[in-house]
Amino acid sequence: MLWRHRPTLVGALVLAAATAQAQPDPETIIRGGDVFVEGGVRAADVRIVGAVITEVGSALEPRDATTRIVDADGLLVLPGGIDPHVHLGAARADDYDSGSRAALAGGITTISNFGGVREGETPAQALQRARPDIEAQSIADVIFHPIVSDPASASADTLEALAAAGQTTIKVFMVRPSFDQAVPGFMATLRAARDTGVLMMLHCEDAAIVQSTAEQFIADGRGSLAHFADARPVAAEVAATQRAVAMAEATGAPIYIVHLSSERALRVTEEAQARGVPVYVETRPIYLHLTRERFDGDTPGLYIGQPPLRTRDDLDALWDGIARGTIHVVATDHVAYTREEKLDPSQNVARHRAGMSNLQVMLPMLFSDGVRSGRISLDRFVEVTSTNPAKLFGLYPRKGVVAVGSDADLVLWDPDETRTIRDEDMFSGSGYSVHAGRVVTGWPTLTMRRGEIVYRDGEIRGEAGSGQLAPRSRWQDPGL
Repeated sequence: MLWRHRPTLVGALVLAAATAQAQPDPETIIRGGDVFVEGGVRAADVRIVGAVITEVGSALEPRDATTRIVDADGLLVLPGGIDPHVHLGAARADDYDSGSRAALAGGITTISNFGGVREGETPAQALQRARPDIEAQSIADVIFHPIVSDPASASADTLEALAAAGQTTIKVFMVRPSFDQAVPGFMATLRAARDTGVLMMLHCEDAAIVQSTAEQFIADGRGSLAHFADARPVAAEVAATQRAVAMAEATGAPIYIVHLSSERALRVTEEAQARGVPVYVETRPIYLHLTRERFDGDTPGLYIGQPPLRTRDDLDALWDGIARGTIHVVATDHVAYTREEKLDPSQNVARHRAGMSNLQVMLPMLFSDGVRSGRISLDRFVEVTSTNPAKLFGLYPRKGVVAVGSDADLVLWDPDETRTIRDEDMFSGSGYSVHAGRVVTGWPTLTMRRGEIVYRDGEIRGEAGSGQLAPRSRWQDPGL
């Protein structure tokens, strides 16, 4: 009779469950590398059990024959990069899957995305809408920033709910005309953010200056993208940065200024920092490697970003700000369009596709032009690409550091490997890089996300859906 077999079946299931439960987490030892730990680089091994670093020391012995040994001789072992400024989905060429692939191949283990808060919605509800795509597509871990257009949606209660849901940032576009119509409300939002531990990210360009200048250029017959740098002047960035600093100073709320591009705007933030105003600054790769002369060529559309490319003096000032610590984060502002979309001839200084693909080459280019050239130290390189964003975006010390108890988000980095950037090597759906042809020294050979090897020697090994929406706490000052 069938029922007589049931005790045996139940017993087998119990035994199988107990056996599975008793299986220890897999162990990996990264052996013989130069490990970047707090306080500097030292020759060491790193033991990983499951998803977590459990030991950093010399001549670590494997647990048993199942331990995976990864040879890191001659390589740096760095914490995985964290890019808090990435745009994915919608009409863009990258979703969480392809964006993850580009990031992981470039040594970035945590990416981000933005999503607008719709009318009648709260920031936490915008987060909930984003969850299914993150859970289905991502390979890298992800943080999420709701975009607030109506300050009424970002009150103390709704920001508290967002923080309780594990995400602790919002973004506001000062460059949109709607911002000027709602400044008193955004002052209230800043106070609410201050009290709930939420960090406000700000796109600092003055809407009136940007809009009126572009309209005048078009009226004067100078509406082509060749005139983009002048049609979107430094003055617009300076004015908005001054205003953002004043709002932070008046409320005592921390602010995070995204993609700062000019020396004049940098000086505004540095003066505020010297007064003790909690102003944190991000810049992006295009301002460190390219200048406005790119608009003089045959393909200005490839180089359109907001704000525009600036001068060599601005570029040098930004590198200096990174070296001195007044710029806290380098992030891509990755927006993937195809070459054909970027070169659409219908674009002008007022209507254009802003942004470009940078996830795969940001860290190698920063290392090559920065660390290898002596412009910045290795310490600063790790700070602005991993440790500082981990602190500012509520991930530290779970991420952003090689330490016992931290996630095993690690990159094995060959400081001497030299490659030429090629379009055909790009994992982004954009299918090209504006930096193609550049010779770059210093590349990741292996990327590990929470103990899993997800990229190795040119091949993505992680699966879509293996990434996680990373839970976050309140921001921390990166100087502490």
